[in-house]
Amino acid sequence: MHVLIIGAAGMVGRKLLDRIAGEDGVLGGEVTRLTLVDVVEPTAPEPLAAISRSLALDLSDAGAAARLIAERPDIVFHLAAIVSGEAEADFDKGYRVNLDGTRALFDAIRAEGTKAPYRPRVIFASSVAVFGAPFPEKIGDEFFTTPLTSYGTQKAIAELLLADYSRRGIFDGIGIRLPTICVRPGKPNKAASGFFSNILREPLVGQEAVLPVEDDVLHWFASPRSAAGFFVHAATLDLEKVGARRNLTMPGLSATVGEEIAALERVAGAKAVRLIRREPDETIRRIVAGWPRDFDARRAAELGFKAETRFDDIIKAHIEDELGGKI
Repeated sequence: MHVLIIGAAGMVGRKLLDRIAGEDGVLGGEVTRLTLVDVVEPTAPEPLAAISRSLALDLSDAGAAARLIAERPDIVFHLAAIVSGEAEADFDKGYRVNLDGTRALFDAIRAEGTKAPYRPRVIFASSVAVFGAPFPEKIGDEFFTTPLTSYGTQKAIAELLLADYSRRGIFDGIGIRLPTICVRPGKPNKAASGFFSNILREPLVGQEAVLPVEDDVLHWFASPRSAAGFFVHAATLDLEKVGARRNLTMPGLSATVGEEIAALERVAGAKAVRLIRREPDETIRRIVAGWPRDFDARRAAELGFKAETRFDDIIKAHIEDELGGKI
């Protein structure tokens, strides 16, 4: 089995690689070849080094997608994207990477299939940002996509393309609408949602973090550990059970910022909470105000996707996976 991971140097890509390295047959068979791609050269975990090839490549560059698909990977994980805040700040870059790059990938698969039969499994990282206000109390699987950000619009268009290309038999695709992933490891990025992780990650290691919104902001979360699990499950799921509606909202946990902070205090104590500095940011507040807050992700749950149900468990997963189990 040849697996292509686009966006392999990102947080979800690294978590996915760790799962592949740690579980034989996790993708439904033996992985004999891995191609890892990102704008910076990814690094394969040591157990996978012998079967991995890493490339620094921008998917939106002319010919890049065709070069990758010419090798006919069996499974394609498309995780690469410009994050929400950057896509909103740089209109051209957001559409070039998030939409044009995705279309180039899908069309490269289509072109390759005209040479000889070829129908890979494509797993696309979408987002709950495809939904826009006004919202019901809980967003069900039938709620329409009316995004209020450029990032959400780019993801929504890509979802439609994925469904149509799958309907036409060009590939076997599934779109994974990720909750906000928390606690993200590493350093802060340009995602507008980054503060949800920052106010936990930095205090857990004794560093100050800035909170740009009010404590009553409600949002939808899952851990990086759960995110990797979503993609692993999507790789082996019988997509006949999914039907024509190929884009699924993933399970998650709805919590307020105040509930995040309360969980941090339960896990790490009041000292950690005191490191959170409130500093309102009107741009972030405006973006977050248009995001969904709670979901009834029944379809995904019935298909076997799983996530945490307590915020304490999200924080504990970060401590176990990133801090060696200790704080």
